[in-house]
Parts: sequence; structure tokens; C-alpha cells
Amino acid sequence: MAIELSVRPYADGDYQALVALWSGCGLLRPWNDPRLDIERCLSTPSSEILVADHPAREGLAASVMLGSDGHRGWLYYLAVAPDLRRSGHGREIVRAAERWLEKHGVGKVMLMLRPDNEAIMGFYRAAGYEIEERVLMAHWLQPKAEEVPPD
Repeated sequence: MAIELSVRPYADGDYQALVALWSGCGLLRPWNDPRLDIERCLSTPSSEILVADHPAREGLAASVMLGSDGHRGWLYYLAVAPDLRRSGHGREIVRAAERWLEKHGVGKVMLMLRPDNEAIMGFYRAAGYEIEERVLMAHWLQPKAEEVPPD
């Protein structure tokens, strides 16, 4: 029988464990400061970070950042501790995020994936997500961290 996670909203004392989880899952990028991402998310009423505890291990087992732009819901930073992958916990925390979004009146969930991340594409396909043809465009208003010259 699979162990269910205890999914809950992020709490003040979760910062170190959350960043360790994201780092261990390869989610951190130099141009995205996790502290700022967490602060921005938590300061917006239409967004949340859900984390999951596992009764048989230290640290966080899983997380997802989610939010709504008023039209669609978005998922970010989906992470499951590497030693707990393929246990159903990823799907469990995604479903918790979907319930949060649905409760807040959101009817569609979107996410962006890097094209070389085929493993996560397979995960989301198995969870019922489909690829929709879109063109993603971006314009950096500030230089990426790796492009900022040192002082």
C-alpha cells in the first residue's frame, strides 16, 4: 500500500528544505532567485506553494508552486524528492494543485516545459495533460544572472 503524503501550504520554516528539494531536483537556475520567487508567490493572493511531508523521511517530499493569471492556472517548480519518484507522489501533489486552482475558479491548468525534459513530459501526459501548439515569446527586462558582469 502506497504511503500518502501530507500536502499543506508552505510555512515560514520550510525555506531551507524547499530550496534543498528544488536544488536536488535540478530546478534552480541562476536567473531565478528562489527566495524572490517564493516571496513573490506568497505575496500574491492568486498563488500558493504546496509542499508535502512524508512520514518516513526528513525534509520535504514534494512541492509545487501554482498561481492564476485570472484566466488560467499555472504550475511551476513541481518537485518530488529523487528517492520518492515513481511512487505516485508527483501525481498526488499535482492533483492537490489542481484542486486549489479549481477552488479559486480556474478552469484550465497550463505549464511550460523545457523541450529537452522528456521525462517530465511523459509524467504530465500520464497525468492527463496534452501538448497544445503555442508560440512562447519572451523579452527579458533585466539581464539574466549569468549575463550580469561582476562588480
